[in-house]
Amino acid sequence: MSETPEHLEPPHLEPPHLEPLYLEPRLEPPLASLLESGAFLHSLTDALGSPLAVLLPDRIAENAGHFRAVYRRHHLSGSVCYAHKANRSSALVRRLAVTDAALDAASLGELQHALGAGFTADRIVTTGPKDPEFLWLAALTGTTVHIDGQGELEELAGLVRKHGLPRVRILLRLSDFRAPGVRIRSRPSRFGTSAGSLDRLLDAVERHRDTVEPIGTAYHLDTTSLDEKAVALEGCLHAMDALRRRGFRPRTVDAGGGFGVNYLAHGAQWDRYTTALTHAVLGRRPPLTWGGHGYGLRAENGTLRGTLGLYPSHRPVAGAAYLDALLSLPAPSLGRPLGALLLENLYDLHTEPGRALLDQCGLTLARVLEVRRTDSGEQLVRLAAKASDIGLEEHGVLVDPVLVGRHIDDPGGPPVGVHLTGSLCLESDLITRRTVFLPRPPRTGDLLAFANTAGYCMDFGATRAQRQPPARKVAVHRAADGWQWCLDEQYWPITRQGDPQA
Repeated sequence: MSETPEHLEPPHLEPPHLEPLYLEPRLEPPLASLLESGAFLHSLTDALGSPLAVLLPDRIAENAGHFRAVYRRHHLSGSVCYAHKANRSSALVRRLAVTDAALDAASLGELQHALGAGFTADRIVTTGPKDPEFLWLAALTGTTVHIDGQGELEELAGLVRKHGLPRVRILLRLSDFRAPGVRIRSRPSRFGTSAGSLDRLLDAVERHRDTVEPIGTAYHLDTTSLDEKAVALEGCLHAMDALRRRGFRPRTVDAGGGFGVNYLAHGAQWDRYTTALTHAVLGRRPPLTWGGHGYGLRAENGTLRGTLGLYPSHRPVAGAAYLDALLSLPAPSLGRPLGALLLENLYDLHTEPGRALLDQCGLTLARVLEVRRTDSGEQLVRLAAKASDIGLEEHGVLVDPVLVGRHIDDPGGPPVGVHLTGSLCLESDLITRRTVFLPRPPRTGDLLAFANTAGYCMDFGATRAQRQPPARKVAVHRAADGWQWCLDEQYWPITRQGDPQA
């Protein structure tokens, strides 16, 4: 996304002149029913402050089950590994520990957290950049280690020999795949070894047979393209053949993450908004953003330039359905469905969903502190939160908040376009750069609930600027007598007071 200008001038247009352009969030149980419990949400923020991150641990277990169902549909075995980096919550990790899911730890702290939450080493894969301490603990406990390159392999082998550790199971992570006779190629990545350099990496693996056991191959791609991932997955299958030719017995292919989330309820709203945004950038309609921000688009002599730097917030094929589509896709050069090729070779499939496992698993609450109108007619709504606490736009996600009134009998009102600002004394502290349309004017004391923020949005940008603490986290669940909650770090997946089975 574009850098925020040092000084932003508000658009010179009164909100009443703008026809509402809603981007309504997709809401499913139990998140949908939680948002209908206004009194409960207000009581939480009254007690614990604003902003507040609310998590639904049971939903992550349900999402893992959706992925497992795809495995069964394709008759595949292997592990669904939660990418822990997507949320640092204890409740989510502890809830997954009592399922058959595994975990992807990308740091020393995440590995320690997973072990302390109940995951055994055989259910952990270690990825990401690795320092010596991280590698040592991964090897000592017996996790499976992703190897990004020859240097990392040499370091791991040295630690195993120096400390007398058992052989370590490794997955060779590759990138920059090219399918023979196919024009599509996967984009380069700073993670993994180029598939074209596989032979040199295998030479190093052979030199360290006494310290490592290569059990398979993996890839990491930052893309939503099914075709690119098909090229990468087929490339991993070719790499498995190369391992076999060297006398190894690989059995696992790791397809990484990137399965995505569908944030919006209506695809038509997304199409309408993005079309209107391009018209606004070209000056063919009133501005839709503060300062005419174009989310990567710009006008040059009446021509649209640039690239829309937004996450595709409406993704009808996402999560487990995306994995199903990938496995059903023919391999680019081999021509057979990728899932069938994995099955015929009796390979296990590992996946590493992060955002997708956290779909519908939480929301962020922020209290309305002030509502005022500028001299030019713009309505500003200041929240008791920083832009970094919400995090949706930081990750390119555009979705409307849900207005949760303070009182049940709050009067309604006409739809209104507002600009949501944070509590920092910075022009750039904008919760959203776009004009957000709400069903009625918000009032001081109301809550805005930003749905589906559990994946990446709660932690990645959180700061303590101006000594304002980041959002606290609570875990909630629906019991027979209503909603129950506890602090995130106090959650354990055992029978809870108020549960129907208690």
